[in-house]
Amino acid sequence: MATVADVLTPSPLTVDTTATVRQAAELMREHDVGDLVVVEQGRLVGIVTDRDLVVRVLAVGGEANDPVGQVATGSPVVVGPDDDLVGAARLMATHAVRRLPVVREGEVVGILSLGDLAVRHDAGSVLGAISQAPASS
Repeated sequence: MATVADVLTPSPLTVDTTATVRQAAELMREHDVGDLVVVEQGRLVGIVTDRDLVVRVLAVGGEANDPVGQVATGSPVVVGPDDDLVGAARLMATHAVRRLPVVREGEVVGILSLGDLAVRHDAGSVLGAISQAPASS
């Protein structure tokens, strides 16, 4: 079966927790991405999406100079590059997330998105395997 390494997006963009939400938004625009891995002293601490910036900043009257660490989703669910795609897709479904940082030996080596599954792999076989798998509690 295919692994996360087969379809992940390598070397995701990172932003430090102290960067401003404006800086995060500018990075997203500049690189045409919808998410950034949030790090503190080089270690993964969260993920921030364009939706987070809208819902957790703009919609509540936040400021462009607010630190991105305050609006990022902390302690994200992660996968390893050697994990199988069905298991990764199950994690996405279980935790209702569309992106998973890919970590090897504590270092972020990529990001796996729902789009990666759909565009770069036979999504039907992966999603079909999920729907046929017994539910876990």
